[in-house]
Order: sequence, then structure tokens, then C-alpha cells
Amino acid sequence: MYLLLSIFAFGLLVLGHEFGHFIMARVNGVTVEEFSVGMGPRIWKKQGKNTLYSLKALPIGGSVKMYGETEDEAGEGSFFSKSPLRKISIIAAGPIMNVIMALGVLFVVVLFNGYSSNVVGEVLPDSPAQAAGITAGDRIVRVNDEKAYTFQDVSTYIAYNGFNDVTLELETEEGTVIKKITPMDSEGRPLVGFVPESVENPGFIESVGESVNQARSLITQTLFSLKILFTGRASLNDFGGPVTIFKISSEVASVSLWGLASFAAFLSINLAVLNLIPFPALDGGWILILLVEIITRKRLPDKFVGVWNTIGFVVLMSFMLLITFKDIFLPGGF
Repeated sequence: MYLLLSIFAFGLLVLGHEFGHFIMARVNGVTVEEFSVGMGPRIWKKQGKNTLYSLKALPIGGSVKMYGETEDEAGEGSFFSKSPLRKISIIAAGPIMNVIMALGVLFVVVLFNGYSSNVVGEVLPDSPAQAAGITAGDRIVRVNDEKAYTFQDVSTYIAYNGFNDVTLELETEEGTVIKKITPMDSEGRPLVGFVPESVENPGFIESVGESVNQARSLITQTLFSLKILFTGRASLNDFGGPVTIFKISSEVASVSLWGLASFAAFLSINLAVLNLIPFPALDGGWILILLVEIITRKRLPDKFVGVWNTIGFVVLMSFMLLITFKDIFLPGGF
């Protein structure tokens, strides 16, 4: 049951992403030949007036096939015939829809469950925080120069910092202050020694603001993770594919449906950010090509674009297969 719920949640994220592409294609007068969710063989299809709607066997990915993506099909209603800016609006609509979906889910979760703010609610006695003079009511705005939108940011950056000195920027009654703190060892984990303020019944406007903060937090942490990856501070064992995603989401769903909703928002933001990476076959790769065309005022040859996207697709699929192999046969890592 929980696995089915996690597959359903992941399917909704893909559906929303592809719907973003679909709706903006229609807005820009592009004919959509096929709207599909999933990958692999079709298990269901329905022919609309102009579009074939299909569901495929593997609950990962999806696609919107638009008419006229190459010069060979440059007629009315073709993607090719549109200006670069219109093409960018169609391509960027998928990630934007994922952000919108995440905001909606986070708003509902916050409204009905409350949240932990980045305001200090309590300082633990005999802790590094108490020794540094941190008091209840102080708001933590930065950790080691990283912006903290939520308490999750605070705890994540402190945990990543380990037992090294951590610099906190706080807004206090006396103004902005900087505290340099050495965490203490608490059962093998770094402990600074404060508890966040808990907001149990936020109003509508407050929930909107906090959902925006949490979305910004997820975007920032996804970019932070990418920075760790590209600076060589992460290994292949730190990655997880669809198997890991479904496993984690099933475990989260077994504890709380609200937890599954929060995890779905996390995945939706990740899907948005990762798709905007300027890499071949991703939305960001397409946007990069179109930006080059806008700057140079020349259209790149179809052959180059085809090779560019083929290389990207092969690399991404190879990486996905490797990660899936690891998740299934070597869950403990290489």
C-alpha cells in the first residue's frame, strides 16, 4: 500500500512537470502529438483531437512530443516555427510547475501542522550555545555564510560542518551579532545546544510566507548538494535512484501521510532544479542552446542539437542504470 502511495506521489510530480510543458505549448500555439507519463511500453492510451495521451509501464520520467521539433517539420503549429523566447517559455514551464506544486503542498502541510522556525526557542544548559550568549528569541539568519531560511537549513549546515567551529549570524534585540561556536560531541553528533521555536497554529498569510521560505530552503539545499558533488566531496554511494526514492517514500508514508507530502515537495523541488542544469537532454540543456541562439542570432544546426541531446541522453541513462544497479544489488554501497 505504502509503495503504491509513493509511486502515485512520484507519478503526480512527473505529471505536473509534463503538464507544464504541455499547457505552455498549447498557449504558444504548438501542436502536441503525444503527452505521456512514464517510460517504456505503453499500458494505456487515449487519442484526443490532436494529442495522444499515454501511460507507460515504468513510473519514472515522461515526455511531451511536440510537432515540428526540427526544420523538416516547420509548418504551422510546429515548435520549430516559434521564437527562441517562446521555446524557452515552453521548456521552462516544466520545472516552474514543479516549484508551484511544491509550494502548494508545503502550504497545506504548514497550515495544518505548523512548523519549526529558525528562531531560538530554548537554549540547553551547559551547552556551547549558552556559553556563546545565545538566548531565546534570537533569529539565526546565516550559518557559515550560508543563508538560513528555515531551521532545517540551520541543522543541515551545522551537521555538514561536523565538529569544526561554526559561525552563526543572529538577529537579536541588540541588532545583528556574529557568534563563533565550537560544537560539542553528543553521541557522535555535533551539538550546538538550542531548540527551535515551534509555531503550532500559523495563519493563512504566515503559512504562505513559511511555504515560500521552505521552498527557498529546498532550492538552496539542492544547489548546496550540487556544489558538494562538483567539488568532489560526494561519492557514488551518496546517490540514490528510483529504487531508493520509492524505498524512502514508502518508509515515510508508513509513518505519516504528511511526511510523504513533505517528501514529495522535496522531490518536486529537486526535479525542478536538476532539470534546469545546462546539460544535454535536460530542460536546462535546451534552454542553453536557445540562449546561444538569442545571443548569436543564429540557429544551431539540427545535426549538432541532435548529437548534443543524444550524448546527454546516453550519459543520463547510463548513470541511471548504474545507480539502479547499486540500489538493488549493492544497497550498502560500492
